Amino acid sequence: MASIDRGKQTTTIEQEELRGISRSVGEIEWLLMIVVLLYHAFGGIAEDDQPTTVVAMVLYALCIMGFRYANFFKHESRWKLAVETWIMTAFITWTLLYTGRLESPLLNSYLLVIITSALALGKLTTLLELALIGACIVMLGESDTRDILSLKHAAGLFAQFAPFVLVAYITTMFASDIRYGLNQVKLLAETDELTKAYNRRGFAIIADRLFGQAVRYSRPISMLVLDCDNLKQVNDNNGHKAGDAMLVGLVRCIQGHLRHTDVLVRQGGDEFIVLLPETPAIGALDAAEKIRAAVEANALAIDGQLVKTTVSIGVASYPEDGSTLDLMLAHADRNMYQAKLGGRNRVVYQTLTDAKLAASA
Repeated sequence: MASIDRGKQTTTIEQEELRGISRSVGEIEWLLMIVVLLYHAFGGIAEDDQPTTVVAMVLYALCIMGFRYANFFKHESRWKLAVETWIMTAFITWTLLYTGRLESPLLNSYLLVIITSALALGKLTTLLELALIGACIVMLGESDTRDILSLKHAAGLFAQFAPFVLVAYITTMFASDIRYGLNQVKLLAETDELTKAYNRRGFAIIADRLFGQAVRYSRPISMLVLDCDNLKQVNDNNGHKAGDAMLVGLVRCIQGHLRHTDVLVRQGGDEFIVLLPETPAIGALDAAEKIRAAVEANALAIDGQLVKTTVSIGVASYPEDGSTLDLMLAHADRNMYQAKLGGRNRVVYQTLTDAKLAASA
């Protein structure tokens, strides 16, 4: 059995996605900086207000460099991205205070914050960002206390704010569609097309996380390696279509005896893996025996005939059967072959110590 290439799974898919989003956010942050700098360079800011806006640009640039290049954050997170959008909002508001408030041509810079939030942080965070920007617009438009409550003043603020709401709505819709498409692609990449169980790629990602938690918190975790005993015979006698139907029925039978936290994987051909978090060896043996008995009792109707199958199962547990995921998988695989050699349709759990003693005898 091929071992799991854990070196290629040092980061989760989510972390890779967040890194890509973070790079895009960084480009948007520098784009905002360039826009304000150009406005300043072409004389759009009054001479008296230039020192204040320069200070704002310097502080904003230091924040960008701190988030991007100082490595204060070892892992990307949506919380970090949210803080960056708040800093962008503060910088834009500060700049608007000294460039004409709501009359400033830089007012639309808020759109960069909204687009960033919609693409990276989701609907709820974007709604909160809109509320924050709305409060900033109210503050920037404040001139006289009597005008604040007037209908004309409210209509003017609404006209200023409406484009931001529309952009937020449209962008979040598109972002939601994109995420759905990406999730579908991810699902196809991590599941077996025939049985809909996880494939090797999906197993490598999930198993790495679950095994890491077991090691970190000194919790038990077990693994079953199952092999269908007569797939070749069914393929030869009834055709590959019948063999595929049998595998689908086998997966359904196995899933009927698993918890929602357990992970079923099609390793390839007629070989499957079941990962059992928070399960010691005795619990894994009980689960394996229930699966074996259920598969033996289950018959599949193929071309008007009832075709039965059985499985041989090998069991391994952490920590007694291996200090790494690959070692535990290899040991469960050896136990499965012992079940095959012993007559099939059985469960074998030979501890690593027993296996060493048997080998030396």
